[in-house]
Amino acid sequence: MVGSVNAERGARALEFGIYRDGDNNLDDVQAQTIAQAVQTSARDHSVEFTVEDTTARRGFLRAHMLRTESYTIADGDVASNVRVSPPHDMADRANLAAFVARTLDGAERSHARATWIDLVDHGAGDGGGLEADHGSGVMRADDIAGAIADGVAEHAREHPEDAGRRVDGVLSNQCLMSTEAFSYSLSQAGVRYLAASPETMLAPGVPTSVATDVSHHLDDPVAMARAVVRRTMSTRYDAGGLGTFGPAAAFDVIDLDPKKIGTMTRDVAALDAEIGRDARNRTVRAAVREDARAVPGMTRFTRQALPWHADRPAIALYDVLASDGRLPASLRAAAATASDAVGATVLAHRESADFEPFGAGYSDAAGPTVHFPITPRQIDTWAPEIRETDNAFYQAVGGEKLAHVLA
Repeated sequence: MVGSVNAERGARALEFGIYRDGDNNLDDVQAQTIAQAVQTSARDHSVEFTVEDTTARRGFLRAHMLRTESYTIADGDVASNVRVSPPHDMADRANLAAFVARTLDGAERSHARATWIDLVDHGAGDGGGLEADHGSGVMRADDIAGAIADGVAEHAREHPEDAGRRVDGVLSNQCLMSTEAFSYSLSQAGVRYLAASPETMLAPGVPTSVATDVSHHLDDPVAMARAVVRRTMSTRYDAGGLGTFGPAAAFDVIDLDPKKIGTMTRDVAALDAEIGRDARNRTVRAAVREDARAVPGMTRFTRQALPWHADRPAIALYDVLASDGRLPASLRAAAATASDAVGATVLAHRESADFEPFGAGYSDAAGPTVHFPITPRQIDTWAPEIRETDNAFYQAVGGEKLAHVLA
């Protein structure tokens, strides 16, 4: 039964946009995030959800009919003015921008104090995410951030009285999206927080109920981050006779404050320059490669040639380099500085010592990953579909020059 939402909405603490791309193999299982939103809004009247859901499951139309459903959810009800349209290309930058603008419009109408966007789909780390089967493929990470900036600008043009409103946080309910590069691009777009996992996630992933954790801690970012991480990592889904499973091997909330991200970018660039110069020495180059191999990359559950094996937990990698007495003192000092800079962006994290479905440990996955290839095969393994080196951060820190020396 479809309920109705009062047109004269009261003030909300949070407008939470759910941008769900079901145009792939995750359609049915990730649809649980929509049901979670209805349940959450019934318990927590401070949150309103703006939804764009491209799906072929049974919903407002019959099953196996791909379309896009757009509506709002509040106070436990779905709005009566549901809009059903031909399927949107959810990996298209213009479409995501339009959704961001619509979510901000809703935030203005409900006088929300904050706005978050939940991206629900496949993710590919620095290669991007939002993989639409019947559209433009995987959206570049920089384009995701750019779409958010575009949507903010569109809302400001259409509503100059509310021009100061922004997207405060991004929940990336996608694999592998806690990265230095995505943090950088979102910060450039004016986003303040990123909640994401550095590793593969298991659908349906992060429960939509984390919206409550955000809305109840708008004035305390650390408490907000800890609550979001705690709920995510303590959630269990039923796998039938196989028991239960959690959504993530590790999860972070990152502070995208421009000063912190600027310091991170500067210090990582300085480290990369040190490595690039010193690694021309064969002994140093061999030591750096050995240190990098000691910090396994992501997709640890498989030995296949997946591109994310080069996406290593940044703090762990930099700490290993900083403690290696075989390396020049200046390189070790730069690594320690870079570790501190990345660590300063991490508001909260939690990792699983043994993520049971994958049989791998993640105790070092405390914070974002960095793309750090040490062999030619690890550079853009799936190009041109996925390009992990095609982002502004990789260029800003000299990633291409470093890879040329190390790989």
